Amino acid sequence: MEDITRRLAAIVIADIVGYSRLMSADERGTHQRVQRLLRELIEPTIAEHRGRLVKQHGDGFLSMFDSPVEAVRCAIVIQQSMVSRNLELPNEQAIRFRIGVNLGDVIVEADDIYGEGVNVAARLEQLAEPGYIYISGGIYEQVRYKLVCGFQSLGDRRVKNISDPVPTYRVLPDPTSVNNATTGRKKLWYGLAAAGVTSFGIAFATGSFWHPGWLSSAITAVAPPPSVAPKPLAVTDKPVSPPDKPVPPPDGDRPAAADHVLEAAVIPVRPQIEPPPVASPPVKPVAPPTVAAAITEPDMVPIPGGHFLMGSNGDLSEQPIHGVTVRPFLLAKYPITVRQWQDCTRAKACVYLPKGDDDAPVTNVSWDDAHQFITWLSQATHRPYRLPTEAEWEYAARGGTETRYWWGNTMKPGFAVCKGCGNAMTPTKVGIGPPNPFGLYDMSGGVAEWVEDCWVKDYRGAPTDGSARRSATCEEHVLRGGSWNNDQDDIRSASRDYYNASVRYPTHGIRVARSP
Repeated sequence: MEDITRRLAAIVIADIVGYSRLMSADERGTHQRVQRLLRELIEPTIAEHRGRLVKQHGDGFLSMFDSPVEAVRCAIVIQQSMVSRNLELPNEQAIRFRIGVNLGDVIVEADDIYGEGVNVAARLEQLAEPGYIYISGGIYEQVRYKLVCGFQSLGDRRVKNISDPVPTYRVLPDPTSVNNATTGRKKLWYGLAAAGVTSFGIAFATGSFWHPGWLSSAITAVAPPPSVAPKPLAVTDKPVSPPDKPVPPPDGDRPAAADHVLEAAVIPVRPQIEPPPVASPPVKPVAPPTVAAAITEPDMVPIPGGHFLMGSNGDLSEQPIHGVTVRPFLLAKYPITVRQWQDCTRAKACVYLPKGDDDAPVTNVSWDDAHQFITWLSQATHRPYRLPTEAEWEYAARGGTETRYWWGNTMKPGFAVCKGCGNAMTPTKVGIGPPNPFGLYDMSGGVAEWVEDCWVKDYRGAPTDGSARRSATCEEHVLRGGSWNNDQDDIRSASRDYYNASVRYPTHGIRVARSP
């Protein structure tokens, strides 16, 4: 007993719905698809959210996390990624997960974990409908004001071999956060039916809508600023209006009526999964601004063309080091600010409403949000704004240097905002450190910046002309620069990261580029 290691952890358990049926229909193909999902989605997503994949079995996996917030975020990313992966598959071939999440004290061994905390997570997973996440009351209390998503209370559930009833909540991912996660970035009408969870009656499109059929009450949340305690949720007895053309759910898999619905207050930033904003129609092209329209254009810096060595030996994703020739272009001196983004929201061209000081970098934006902003900015100013390519970003961040950071190989106080940089906090203003040799601010730390490229795990086959890596089917895009929540190693000029393009996260922002 003295050798037993116990710890408090957030446990995530998932299994595949109808796995035996899938194996019976195509054993080899199903096995290969599941293994590919494990390599390309499950393992990287768990690692990105600082979790541990404890074990994987044929039809599911068991993982644990130090943070309940990261555990639920991880589960949401997996489920939303599966929606887009299943879109173009016949219903009988779709792979759908049930996921249960619980907070509990567990016994930890080298290759497994045990205890009632694990058992409760397993029972929640068994209760969940295909494509959904069920969480325990302990998890709910930890994440309710920290995630942008809804929570539907299902009351106290009695589960097998657990003496006390388990307070149970169904996670309601933000419908607007996944509306563009389709092959080729097409704008399609689709429901959670595509993920096997159709009875919610939620229709997803470029804008999305809550269907009232399962609502017994609707609750609207207001996102409090980071420094203010969450405000009470406002309750209304009026259901949300349904879409004009809701997607009818297929027969079967219809969940029981909800007891009531809670929508958690959101942090003023990036989820992706940015859980649930209000329904909004597809974004339409905006007309050029009138004379009265005030637009705060980005301050652009000319970046001379040149040749540089891209990548490093610091991480496998940064290899192989390869030569890249970049043409001259313009890059914003600072990340886009809250004030600049609000011009887009006032024009009703950007769905996301940012929080924070006007001069702070905008945060919590997805790659899809970034393209909404760029489309509006280009039309409003008649200038061809875009996201920088990954090669352009690294070339500009280095500023002609070949060291770990543009200022050298060791950290200097006041040069970046990150963990271990002496100021690990959300940046309140752009340009708080010195500029790099090209005159660009905040290229290391602060907010992680979206670039145009699809994520590929290394540089094999990467373009050498400074162009972006694109794919009609990519779901993850690259982020560069690190953030206030990253360590010193993650804000190096060569460091790379990635995230689901349709999901928001509190540390993600953007910087715009333009060709001459």
